[in-house]
Amino acid sequence: MKKPLIGMFAALLLAGATALAAAPTAAAAPTATGTTTAADATTATAAAAGTTAADATATAAAAVNFAGTVALSNCSGSLVRMPGSAATDPALVLSNGHCLESGFPGPGVVVVNQASSRSFSLLNSTGGTAATLRATKVVYGTMTDTDVSIYQLNTTYASIQSRYGIAPLTIAASHPVQGTSIKVVSGYWKKIYSCSVDGFVYRLKEGSWTWKDSVRYTSSCNTIGGTSGSPVVDVNSGQVVAVNNTGNEDGQRCTDNNPCEVDQNGVVTVRKGINYAQETYGIPACFAAGNRLDLSLPGCALPRP
Repeated sequence: MKKPLIGMFAALLLAGATALAAAPTAAAAPTATGTTTAADATTATAAAAGTTAADATATAAAAVNFAGTVALSNCSGSLVRMPGSAATDPALVLSNGHCLESGFPGPGVVVVNQASSRSFSLLNSTGGTAATLRATKVVYGTMTDTDVSIYQLNTTYASIQSRYGIAPLTIAASHPVQGTSIKVVSGYWKKIYSCSVDGFVYRLKEGSWTWKDSVRYTSSCNTIGGTSGSPVVDVNSGQVVAVNNTGNEDGQRCTDNNPCEVDQNGVVTVRKGINYAQETYGIPACFAAGNRLDLSLPGCALPRP
């Protein structure tokens, strides 16, 4: 996993990043525009109004930036909507299962509708803090088959749009495509990584956990600890196609922080320095009207408790 950063350790890392890696950080500065274009406004208005996935795709011409991403205490995340979400629905935040405040869920553990008062820093297009948002519950969280957490907030998309001018990102309902240009947008580090979908992994094993049909990045997305939970955005559609979660740090085989790829025949491949994400296209099928989680819906394949 891209390890969550906690308390004093996080503060030290942030200070160290400035002192020890000033030149690399400057060289890799995010490419946010720093302004709100007409396309930004159109996209935000359409999303807040609860438009369809096709509408959202059609208006997603603006460059990918930090707007709609969030910073957690130890990870990254994003304000998200389903393709069918309405403006009046309670807003949702997407991150990793291993970023839950309760700790890593064990293999086979699924968290559903668990009370939470967690706070999130909502970012604007340039990475500045637009607001502090607060959860009412963890709608869903697991590290089985995937690595995802979804929080419900105490406010709606319409309210966030009206007060802060920030629209949610839409979770795509279709499988990502190999070769697609993507951006991994870290709210924690306020950094954007650019690369492409290199391929898909039948099974990705890391320590006690196994994930299915994971996204493998090309090498330029060299994500680090704290980028866990970052949305992986298709630059063509502007939609979220995956959530960043791990990478092989030391070249070890299938150990913590060193995931390995396992194909249909059980053949294991280790790719040192390569990073991965978990697909999100299956999530919308598990949400009914009103952003209500329903794991019994036809087509919903998320693990159940």
